[in-house]
Amino acid sequence: MNTNQLRIMLDLDYRTVRHHLEVLEDNDLITSTGNRYGKMYFVSQRLEESMDVFEEVWSQMREKQGDEEEER
Repeated sequence: MNTNQLRIMLDLDYRTVRHHLEVLEDNDLITSTGNRYGKMYFVSQRLEESMDVFEEVWSQMREKQGDEEEER
């Protein structure tokens, strides 16, 4: 997907999506090909290899968020 496709899918500002894509790419969690508006983004091999760890951390974060919402 490119930045604009992600922006539409996530219903976020273009610059916000662009910023986060840069952070993810700088941290080797995604890779890209192409340039400018046609630049496409993909999950990196590093993230693919660590997806089980990512999913566990994400699950724990969601559980914690749910607990905090119940406390309110």
